[in-house]
Amino acid sequence: VLAQARTSRDVQQELMRMRAVPFSNLNERLYRIVRQTAREVEKKAELEIEGAQVELDRGVLEKIGAPLEHMLRNSLAHGLETPEVRTAAGKPEAGRIHISLRQESNEIALILSDDGAGIDVDKVYEKALAAGHVTPEQKLTEQEKMHLIFGSGVSTADQVTELAGRGVGMDVVRNEITSIGGRVDITSKRGAGTTFTIYLPLTLAVTQVVMVRAGQATLAISAAMVENVLRLKADAMSGLYDRRTVEIGDRSYPLHYLQQLLGAAGATEIQPYNSVLLLRSGIQRIALHVDELIGNQEIVVKSLGPQVARVPGVAGATVRPDGSIVLILNPVQLAHQARLAPPRPAAEAVPAVDEVRAGTAAIVMVVDDSLTVRKITSRLLEREGYQVLTAKDGVDALQQLKDNLPAVMLVDIEMPRMDGFDLTKNVRADPRLAKIPIVMISSRTADKHRNQAAQLGVNAFLGKPYQEAELLQHIVSYVGAASPDRTQLH
Repeated sequence: VLAQARTSRDVQQELMRMRAVPFSNLNERLYRIVRQTAREVEKKAELEIEGAQVELDRGVLEKIGAPLEHMLRNSLAHGLETPEVRTAAGKPEAGRIHISLRQESNEIALILSDDGAGIDVDKVYEKALAAGHVTPEQKLTEQEKMHLIFGSGVSTADQVTELAGRGVGMDVVRNEITSIGGRVDITSKRGAGTTFTIYLPLTLAVTQVVMVRAGQATLAISAAMVENVLRLKADAMSGLYDRRTVEIGDRSYPLHYLQQLLGAAGATEIQPYNSVLLLRSGIQRIALHVDELIGNQEIVVKSLGPQVARVPGVAGATVRPDGSIVLILNPVQLAHQARLAPPRPAAEAVPAVDEVRAGTAAIVMVVDDSLTVRKITSRLLEREGYQVLTAKDGVDALQQLKDNLPAVMLVDIEMPRMDGFDLTKNVRADPRLAKIPIVMISSRTADKHRNQAAQLGVNAFLGKPYQEAELLQHIVSYVGAASPDRTQLH
């Protein structure tokens, strides 16, 4: 067995070497982009590439080409000044763009910098406010304001041209980099230039991860992100939550609970012994409290399908020996998304669920033609202590309503045989069912659908995908108002 394992490892390493190609394969393409763009914008620029002999996975190199081209064009269109302005500022006529590469652990650090005018942070913040990415109430640091340039539709260009200001700029770049498990950071100084640091996986095939548990789910986190692991007793863990931060040396790590980053409602579970991972992604750091630290593992990375490839914080997936699928997460990105997200009802705003659980558990009926939606919603409700009935369309729901009276109904609009509107009409027309609260959940969120639902007597209308906390709040309010004798009929 040892000999077989050694042979397999040797074969794997040889295959990795076959996939590896030097970054210098892109050199001519990047030099040409700088020459052509400089002529178009009537500026002078020199491109220097250092560390081009560093080898990357063939798939990584193919994916990074287009984002790099876009960033070089941005440097020339936005960053570098005209020769006249540079001369007046005491700079050389020709701007300097520098790309350097180095290997750090099992990652490649690609640094792209220029000596241009830098990023106007105030303009980026104003554009992000106008685009609705942040609200005036949110307090952001200068670094967080600068990262808003990665938001969709945010551009510092005053005029829209073929090179700049098209509204599909740095958000597309970051999405491309994220899709291969990479991440990007930005630093800038007014008048001195801008630096982008891109961290790329050494290979897309195999990587080292730390396996953790959050609730019932097993998840993977790239080992390259883990700076340290703390093992803390309950008292020390409670103290950290009081401060909401972990201080190690001169570094500060904001504390987050993995289940809450994943959107789960409920209180933090503090155990007799707790595992906290200190994570770093670029210049951002967080402390992550997990329910269980399972251990290190080398995994084969599988690419995600197009449906979830763009989901923030999900870098990929792997298949375990038992056939179960494990997602590879970037918790630092999840924490960043949560911090920039607009205010919404917090998960702690659902304490009334515990009061509802007293006595017989309330029944919630989920009516949706999608098996996936029925399963996901059922698991959410069962986790909160409700009994769940599921129906695949209106006809199925009416059949089940003959024997059961749910406290709340969650209804989709588009379904075969009988849609959500017809089901609502039938429920409201039946004296025995008329008082059941109905929450309509649909991807059809136009005003005409909302108005029609309101006219039929729907109590609440949520769009897909719904916020779990918001849905639970509606259910709690209706279950609390429901008559106490609403139980199963036999």
